[in-house]
Amino acid sequence: MQSNEILAVVESVSTEKGLDKDVIFEAIEIAIASASQRHFHEDADLYVNINRETGEYTTHRNWVVFDETDKEFHHETHITKDDSDMELGEIFSKQQDNVKFGRIETQAARQVMLQKVREAERKKIVEQFRSQHNKLVSGSVKRVTRDNIIVDITHEAEALLPRDRLMPGEIYKINDRIRAILQIVEVEGRGPQLLLNRSCPEMITELFSIEVPEINEDVIEIRGVARDAGSRSKIAVKTNDGRIDPVGACVGMRGSRVQAVSSELGNERIDIIIYDDNPAQLVINALSPAKVESIVMDEDSRSMDIAVNEDNLALAIGSRGQNIRLASKLVGWDLNIISNEEAEAKVKVDETEFLAKIVDSLNIKQDIAEKIISSGFLTFDDIAYADNNIFKEFIDNEDEINRIKSDSEDAALLEAMGAITEEEDNVESLTDLNLDEDNIAKLANKGIKNKDDLAELSIDELQEIIDISEDNASKMIMKAREHWFN
Repeated sequence: MQSNEILAVVESVSTEKGLDKDVIFEAIEIAIASASQRHFHEDADLYVNINRETGEYTTHRNWVVFDETDKEFHHETHITKDDSDMELGEIFSKQQDNVKFGRIETQAARQVMLQKVREAERKKIVEQFRSQHNKLVSGSVKRVTRDNIIVDITHEAEALLPRDRLMPGEIYKINDRIRAILQIVEVEGRGPQLLLNRSCPEMITELFSIEVPEINEDVIEIRGVARDAGSRSKIAVKTNDGRIDPVGACVGMRGSRVQAVSSELGNERIDIIIYDDNPAQLVINALSPAKVESIVMDEDSRSMDIAVNEDNLALAIGSRGQNIRLASKLVGWDLNIISNEEAEAKVKVDETEFLAKIVDSLNIKQDIAEKIISSGFLTFDDIAYADNNIFKEFIDNEDEINRIKSDSEDAALLEAMGAITEEEDNVESLTDLNLDEDNIAKLANKGIKNKDDLAELSIDELQEIIDISEDNASKMIMKAREHWFN
């Protein structure tokens, strides 16, 4: 390529695409180096420098200073200390004669340059929209393909709306107006991409922010959203002003505000509930109008057994389990709906099991153990830190009370150590699947603590918990199942 040609290309592309000239120069440098590679060894490390003023360029080749006795020494990429007068590990660079380009090399360089320019242009556009990540944008449909809808969101920017991020049954034609959440996603090998999504929870949040001024004024907060796109959603709201009813404000006069949001989402049903810091109360609110009789919480596994009357079972569970599933997503706990009879039976089983434990561990008579349980104690921790006066009703000896509490503290410690050992074993089990600590923690928060738990997941379920490709998710699940067949 001639120097005047390079300068002309830089000037033309920079003006047309609105890109910085240095970006164009760098793209051309990469393109010339790539095309020149044909005349060198495929492993040769080439780079090109273009004079920004004159357009003249030079070609250079790099070698790594390497021990020639090493079996990995390669003449095309390595050079010895004697030949370079440099230390091991340093880069030896030498100018090469510029390659004279024929038709094939020119075409190859042009293709590489255009690709790099397109990448730079896309990156520039993405950076312009960085502040609008997870915000609502609108545009018009430019093109419809089998898998995607291409949407013009400005005169110079396009975004991709995959069909699996539409709501069920939605159909769009060219020139239709569309509103969706803008998501900036890093695509391997292609860099950042502008993607749209209409099925995500943020869609609900942004639409309510438009319809309810109190949300933008920070008088009302949306503290959680759980959504089955196109069917039903639950949102938890909280007010920072005691004089305002957050549910009423979101519903609006005669339901006008919530109806406006629902209409945008294909008449999706939206349940608005009061947020509460207490997860048990939040569950009660989320399951309304089903009446909750009792809740048993397990904080270690973040699960709840929720007892309801037989008449309320269907209402609490919902069609195909939708109501309880959305409530579980909203609260962030695993919820299990049971009848009052099942709850009572489970309590009796727990009491029977704990009765045997304390008789054995605390060396006490069964009648005393029964009285301890009837006083509401169902863990060793409860007994260890209870007020002595509670036990004086059925134990006369103060020393005996202190002994029971001390033994309970020891028993609680042994249980905790056993739980820690089990957790360590589980973590070790998951590290066999090449999972890092962050992903193991994410899985643990969802109750996935060993290979068996992971093996029972579907690919979609695993992708919802950790950031992993479909192919890698499939391989990981199959690896977790290997021991089932051995």
